[in-house]
Amino acid sequence: MDRTIERIVGVLPVVQTPFAEDGSIDVGALNDELRWVLEQGVDGLTTGMVSEILRMTGDERRLLTEQVCAAADSSGKPSIISCGAESLRTAIAHAVHAQGSGATGLMVNSPFTVALSDVELYGYFARIIESTSLPVVVQDASGYIGRPLSIDVQAKLFVEFGGRIAFKPESHPIGPTLSMLRDAAGANAPILEGSGGASIIDSYRRGIVGTMPGAEVCWAVRALWDAVCSADWTLAYSISGPLNTLVAMQSTVDGYVAVEKHILWRQGVLPQNTRRPPTGFALDPESADEIDRLVDQLADAIGRERLPSAAGLQRSESKS
Repeated sequence: MDRTIERIVGVLPVVQTPFAEDGSIDVGALNDELRWVLEQGVDGLTTGMVSEILRMTGDERRLLTEQVCAAADSSGKPSIISCGAESLRTAIAHAVHAQGSGATGLMVNSPFTVALSDVELYGYFARIIESTSLPVVVQDASGYIGRPLSIDVQAKLFVEFGGRIAFKPESHPIGPTLSMLRDAAGANAPILEGSGGASIIDSYRRGIVGTMPGAEVCWAVRALWDAVCSADWTLAYSISGPLNTLVAMQSTVDGYVAVEKHILWRQGVLPQNTRRPPTGFALDPESADEIDRLVDQLADAIGRERLPSAAGLQRSESKS
């Protein structure tokens, strides 16, 4: 199996985790979702914050990893598994398990509940990187959770572990931060867009190698990525307009999960859009209707058949 950094390119959606009525992971629905995502022509599968990994037990997180790796491997596509944690010991355990499960690469975020110095952060990432032989995407998730990861720490990681490191910068302002990272780490540093596809056009011009959006409209992100790669800017901007508006409605992890699960449910990919409580965001009917309209605009932009209206479907979002 090829587990090189060169495989971590293109459109690599972060999958959502369906839950059954009893609150457990619905493995059947998960595998249906993974098949659907792969059928949209994406380049691989990823787990991350919007997979609700922070609300999972260790066993559940390992189960998710194993299912995602198996689905990606069966299609010949890469899998990137998020293994960051509040404990270095836990993060290393997730990393080692991901490698044993067949993951192509890892994604690592810094801890959220402690304020670490640059020296301590470098040590955290370095220990995880050294625990496996896999490529590692260094994630700065501070656009919606945690603290920014300094450019100096990221550049130092690339100097030390160069051929195994990619970056997913999400701190604001996205564009200038991306350029500073590129200039500090060097033009050969692989960087992935991490704002749900909203900054693909600007980020592509700054040198990104791919994007890690949510899975819910990965078909639209696929079309947008192909458009920028072929310099079809008319098509690119027609997709990015409604996509940016859609992403702008999601400002927290809870918001991302609620919107993405609603869209997957509307498309019939998930049997219900239940999230794992406690949650701090509720999708009200007016917002859901606007989301539906934006999804239809995305479908119109790429000539995809509009989806059935969600108006007649029974909304099953957890209110807890």
